[in-house]
Amino acid sequence: MSSSERVEAGRTSLLRYRLGFLGAWALFVIAAGVFGVATTAEVENVRDARWLSRLERIDRMIGERLAGKVDELRGTAEERDARVAELIDIVGLRREHLERYPHEFSGGQRQRIGIARALATRPQFVVADEPVSALDLSVQSQVLNLLKDLQRDFGLTYLFIAHDLSVVECVSDRVGVMYLGRLVELADAETLYADPRMPYTQALLSAIPGSEQATGRKRIILRGDVPSALNPPSGCPFRTRCWLAQDVCARERPPLREVRAGHLAACHFVEQTAVQRAG
Repeated sequence: MSSSERVEAGRTSLLRYRLGFLGAWALFVIAAGVFGVATTAEVENVRDARWLSRLERIDRMIGERLAGKVDELRGTAEERDARVAELIDIVGLRREHLERYPHEFSGGQRQRIGIARALATRPQFVVADEPVSALDLSVQSQVLNLLKDLQRDFGLTYLFIAHDLSVVECVSDRVGVMYLGRLVELADAETLYADPRMPYTQALLSAIPGSEQATGRKRIILRGDVPSALNPPSGCPFRTRCWLAQDVCARERPPLREVRAGHLAACHFVEQTAVQRAG
């Protein structure tokens, strides 16, 4: 499951709500945002932008996630060392890296270390909040491929939060699009990319480089400024920038309604958006 939003507000709030709803403990692994969630009643909330600046070796930083946890994760010192070595292998780093410090690594390597920390407690659910947005394109591809491999090998469920829908497409089975903190479209990835029904989703997809040649859809340039999430427009929050907006959009907030099985969109004119595009 992925969430995409280019304007402020909504994604991190959704993340916090989801983690609280799970009643699980969350490990905030790195500033860019990879989280591991274990299904245990213990609650822990560690904001880990801090680990990047700590003068501590990587093996200890990964191993500390195991020490002091429940018995099946803690084990003996030897078992913890073996688990740390296994984790560094899984994320594609060398065991000699375990003796180094955070400042000795590139951005992509740090992200891999963050993923190793997230996997230390064998989570079933992983939250990734903009995990590749600060990386170069070539490194983004490597980290995304790693996340997909881990998803397949360990049966992980991801909540992947990003503003770049081309990145979202790489890892997602189901995609939700948010605007000003509200979910405006939800569908399986294939359906949403092939037949977006909410005008904001259409505008986002048209901004993906090469999409006009691939889909035949014209680039949609949105007019006006993004409204404040603290004081959104009446009715549909997107109406001030939408080319389909009519009087009803200012009076009534469109419900998130089903377009077809499993595909929901919040637009009063969802039937028209199947064929109508901005010129």
